[in-house]
Amino acid sequence: MNKPIRAGDSAIAIEVEEGKSYFWCSCGKSLKQPLCDGSHKETEFKPIAFKADVTKKIFFCACKQTKNQPFCDGSHNK
Repeated sequence: MNKPIRAGDSAIAIEVEEGKSYFWCSCGKSLKQPLCDGSHKETEFKPIAFKADVTKKIFFCACKQTKNQPFCDGSHNK
């Protein structure tokens, strides 16, 4: 598996809480998109850690093509 699986065609918004850590799925196999559920274990992919510095809505990438992991950069439109 050299490329991640496309898990969606748009960003996934999640309300994150200040001080809490989140782990973004980089392989696309997680059933808990956009967050990691451990499905990457048989791949070379690793989850990307994100710690919220404020409580707010964050748009995480679902297409897995973003250049700004774990955030959506609009790559799903290209």
